[in-house]
Amino acid sequence: METADFVRTLDREGLLLAVAAEEAGTDAKVPTCPQWQVRDLVRHTGTVHRWAAAFVAEGHTSYQPDGGLPDLDGAELLAWFREGHRHLVDTLAGAPADVECWHFLPAPSPLAFWARRQAHETTIHRFDAQSARGGTPDEIATDFAADGVDELLRGFHARSKSRVRSAGPRVLRVRATDADDAVWTVRLSQEPSVTERGGTAPADCEISGPADLLYLSLWNRLPFPQVSGDASIGTLWRENSAVV
Repeated sequence: METADFVRTLDREGLLLAVAAEEAGTDAKVPTCPQWQVRDLVRHTGTVHRWAAAFVAEGHTSYQPDGGLPDLDGAELLAWFREGHRHLVDTLAGAPADVECWHFLPAPSPLAFWARRQAHETTIHRFDAQSARGGTPDEIATDFAADGVDELLRGFHARSKSRVRSAGPRVLRVRATDADDAVWTVRLSQEPSVTERGGTAPADCEISGPADLLYLSLWNRLPFPQVSGDASIGTLWRENSAVV
């Protein structure tokens, strides 16, 4: 996917999140994040939007902390969220392709990183907001969902921060059944996992299903669509894969 595609997705998903949050009400519980009410979800996502936009807009080349969660609720909170979301979209859409700023996963460029990361951040939290509202959530495009699986496996869980470790070497296969070239082999050990595209090596466990369900389940929003082989590896993922 191109950077412009991610920006368009971010734009759409943020608008959907705001509508769902407004319809649910900020007191509503978020079933996919049981520790949160909708106000917590909106405060978190809006803070991340402003944090991300600042790196691109201000050209910070080293890590900067976010500005903290706002003491807002109700209509004021939703207006604050919409303002920050619009600023992020406009910042990414208007930034030069060669902008230099800090980013924390491998990417073709800082701009490509931030557009991709915020599109996925916002999509997952849009699903959270729609879960709080109830009803049928909006669909997630297959190619975008497969990209999100790739970012999670080859980006987040390649970092030293990942807690997905196993006492001995194990191999997890992740397979999207409705997308081309959407198979990953995840080698688990006491070190950060090593993930490669493709699935010819033997695996101890395979998690498979449509890309959108894989995406949401690997982010611990839904049960795994299908697990074959050693189910304890799926449990290991479920218990240790929260991103920190």
